[in-house]
Amino acid sequence: MLTYIIIGIIILIVVIFAIWIVAMYNNLVGLRNRVKNAWSQIDVQLNRRADLIPNLVETVKGYAKHEKGVFEEVTKARSGLMNAQTVQESAEANNMLTGALKSLFAVAENYPDLKANQNFRDLQSQLAETEDKIAYSRQFYNDTVLMYNNKIQMFPSNLIARQFNFTESEFFEVEESARSVPKVEF
Repeated sequence: MLTYIIIGIIILIVVIFAIWIVAMYNNLVGLRNRVKNAWSQIDVQLNRRADLIPNLVETVKGYAKHEKGVFEEVTKARSGLMNAQTVQESAEANNMLTGALKSLFAVAENYPDLKANQNFRDLQSQLAETEDKIAYSRQFYNDTVLMYNNKIQMFPSNLIARQFNFTESEFFEVEESARSVPKVEF
């Protein structure tokens, strides 16, 4: 009778341990998928911004024909963003495009007729809205990566993560030059 109780306790412990492993594994899979989903949301917004840029460039070109270098820089940066494959490449291309767009809007400041153009204002508004969505998506992505990476690194879930080859995800980081305070002169 005592052996049946001991065997029952051992089986119960094994079953509880198996359930714990399955639950931990499923939690890690869920977090990994949330990271992928969060990244795809950033990607959607980056593509939306990239799709708006040719229209913006064409609108500005009509007014500022001699600003060829700025247009080439924006086009090159947009191409880099569209061809980025990794989180790091996307972050670098995004920073490059942000700088190029700043130059484009600086050019627009020199053309009052352009600033008054409804098409330009609409595109500028859509771009600003998209920038806000990108910022939100980046924050959500980085928060999700933080939760996922914590789960992978913390005991006891790190044992399951290591066993099933879960790897850390990269954060979407802003380049150091993008963090600097812009110089404003009057």
